[in-house]
Amino acid sequence: MEAAKNFKDLIVWRKAHELVLNIYKITKEFPREELYGITSQLRRSVISIPANIAEGFKKRGVKDKARFFNIAEGSLEETKYYLLLVYDLEYADTYGFEKLTDEMGKLLTTYSKAVLKGAS
Repeated sequence: MEAAKNFKDLIVWRKAHELVLNIYKITKEFPREELYGITSQLRRSVISIPANIAEGFKKRGVKDKARFFNIAEGSLEETKYYLLLVYDLEYADTYGFEKLTDEMGKLLTTYSKAVLKGAS
């Protein structure tokens, strides 16, 4: 397997980017009064995932890389909560996002462990 040359080569980044695009699509349909509430919060948390993966990819130190991937993991968990809230508020059927977010969580964990072992 060839080493990633840039963050776009990472499967986990591609999945995170896919999630961002899908979240933007569903949030367009949210109630207008949620523009500065759940819409903004969900978009902010989901954008943080691929952004931190990209930033962490370029960091040189193992601990620094791992810290950014850990921040991405935290943002993923925050996003999972907002998706649950959106579902409970009946703004959108977000049940289908569970498979993608679970897969991303596993990929982030695996990538973080590899980074900590010295592979990048």
